[in-house]
Amino acid sequence: MNDYATIHQPVLLEQCVDLVAPALDHAGAVAVDCTLGLAGHTIAFLKAAPQARLIGIDRDAEALALATERVRREGLADRFIPVHAAFDAFTAVLDEQGIDGVDAVFMDLGLSSLQIDETERGFSYSHDAPLDMRMDTSQPLTAERVLAQYDAESLARIFRTYGEERYARQIAREICRRRDQEPITTSAQLNRLVDEVIPQAHRPAGNPAKRVFQALRIEVNGELEKLAATLPQIANRLNVGGRLVVESYHSLEDKTVKSFMAQGLVADVPPGLPMIPEDAQPFFRELTRGAVKADEAEVARNPRSASVRLRGIELTRPVPERWRRRFSSGGASQRRRRGR
Repeated sequence: MNDYATIHQPVLLEQCVDLVAPALDHAGAVAVDCTLGLAGHTIAFLKAAPQARLIGIDRDAEALALATERVRREGLADRFIPVHAAFDAFTAVLDEQGIDGVDAVFMDLGLSSLQIDETERGFSYSHDAPLDMRMDTSQPLTAERVLAQYDAESLARIFRTYGEERYARQIAREICRRRDQEPITTSAQLNRLVDEVIPQAHRPAGNPAKRVFQALRIEVNGELEKLAATLPQIANRLNVGGRLVVESYHSLEDKTVKSFMAQGLVADVPPGLPMIPEDAQPFFRELTRGAVKADEAEVARNPRSASVRLRGIELTRPVPERWRRRFSSGGASQRRRRGR
């Protein structure tokens, strides 16, 4: 097995620590890393905040085991609680741990080094592998199953919405035509198909299938649904002064995060109101001016940081009751129509 402790490079690590650590500088502080991965960020948070304990959530059992071992080797296991779950189980995880409120929550929405580099997981279009793409290998829905069972309209929607693929409809129709002759089960088959459908003059830089692979991964793992369901849960369990810090790598992820944070950054009143009531005042404070991006040096060190968008907010007062009710109604985990 690869030495992931050596090759794993957390994205914007210093900036993330600078945003998260101030909220953990007190006795009894609790942080949650919703996307533990190989624990690169988690280890840095624990070292920067010696009074804090941290709950590390990951739906990938293999990543969770490797991360737990890395934390143990760093001598930090006594302040670390690993949890095997999807992050949209956020409220349930805290309830199971007997924790009412937390001081910092971190989310790194990109694929981990483990998922990218283990070719048999089927996440990468660069290697021939079974079309799996599951972050949680215990779930039934795989990329192969999506390609085999979804109709052309559903496939086109996925490729267009999650991959922003110009030729979504044509690719979807070709998938449905070919699967009737031979199952599409490997990344090499899908690569060839997309390569033959997209005209040479309209190809993106790099592999022409990268948008299709991205869209399939988002669909298989319900990434955008889970993100939208989790953010309200986090807001409802942040302590005053608590911070939410999120790294996104896809425009739809960043749009979801930005839109959610914006709800608490502005006064909740009609335009032109001469006086803003106290309970309508903003309850989030922006920690970043817009989204922080990786500079040239970071991208050179770690090419996976090229598309990152980092945003952070701090809860400045308790979430107003009407927002808490709204967040609660929108924060429950949603079961997906297929494969769940």
